[in-house]
Amino acid sequence: MINKDRIIDTFARLLRINSPTFQEHEIIEYIKGELSKQGFQVYIQEYGQSANLIARKKGTLFDCPTIILNAHTDTVEDTSSIEFENNGIHFKSTGKTILGSDDKSGIAQIIEAVRVISENNIPHGTIEIVFTSAEEKGLIGAKNLDTTLIEGKYALVLDCSGPVGNLIIAAPTHITYTMTIIGKSAHAGIEPEKGINAIRVASEIIMAIPDGRIDEYSTANVGVINGGSATNIVPKEVVLRGEIRSHNKEVINGNWDFLTSKAYEITDKYKAGLKIDKTIEYEAFRIKEDEPFLITIQDAYKRCAINPCLTITGGGSDANIFNQNGIKAINISNGMQSVHSQDEFILLEDLIKGAEVVLEVIRQMKELKE
Repeated sequence: MINKDRIIDTFARLLRINSPTFQEHEIIEYIKGELSKQGFQVYIQEYGQSANLIARKKGTLFDCPTIILNAHTDTVEDTSSIEFENNGIHFKSTGKTILGSDDKSGIAQIIEAVRVISENNIPHGTIEIVFTSAEEKGLIGAKNLDTTLIEGKYALVLDCSGPVGNLIIAAPTHITYTMTIIGKSAHAGIEPEKGINAIRVASEIIMAIPDGRIDEYSTANVGVINGGSATNIVPKEVVLRGEIRSHNKEVINGNWDFLTSKAYEITDKYKAGLKIDKTIEYEAFRIKEDEPFLITIQDAYKRCAINPCLTITGGGSDANIFNQNGIKAINISNGMQSVHSQDEFILLEDLIKGAEVVLEVIRQMKELKE
């Protein structure tokens, strides 16, 4: 039932709209127009830096749970000079930018699915569409989403790369931190002994704290180092930025405690100062395999002749924020591949399959037993 030519045209139109983080208003207006044509009531929730789009279409099946369909409107970088090809097999970037299928493919798939619902008068429960902004900068749109504006308790999130078929049933807690080591400046050639070299202190801290793969479900990384001003000055300050991720609350808390205690131990040894700022970017979630919503989605995949694969990820998505807010959310792979790179592409087959899955999930929500 998916109109192949139409979804391809919609996706191409979306790709041509430049929508880097915090510059999503043009694409939001385009989406608003398309959803309004399908009988959705559309609300734009401004939150300062950008806006989220929330749309609702009342169901024709009144005993059917509401489904929330989610994707994000921003791309990880500017695509104003985008060049791409559709060679009948795939959409692919051919220029010097990303393609932007992350997450415009998800948007196109959702729009096409609800068009099919409308034009074929397919019975359905209430459909809510939530297109967030600024996902690529740390799920900012989802974190600012006014959840009082939505009624659904089940969300299908289209924001996982890979061929259609993967269902994300678990994602980690993500902690980021900024560590500022404060030493003491001195002339490096005349009186270095009067200084405290913040770079040397920082290097000892980096060697002492967790890094890389901690266990099967936990990782740590120091990703940014800034410090020093000249070769003839003992560096006074270094700023480290890093992260820890884990599916296990005890593991992430234990590693955080170890990291901070080691950092203070080493700075105390050198009589240096230390300041640590911690941010919990999002909390972990895990969907049980007997969860009725998960079973409903799996049944939808099987009706589309796709074998669903339950997957655990080390990354985060809007699904983390939905789950934190009491909304059962499952992120699915929708076909986009090699995202965040100039090699990004999506197979036309997957673009269409993803829309078929969305359509079938909407239809199968009537079978969900709460």
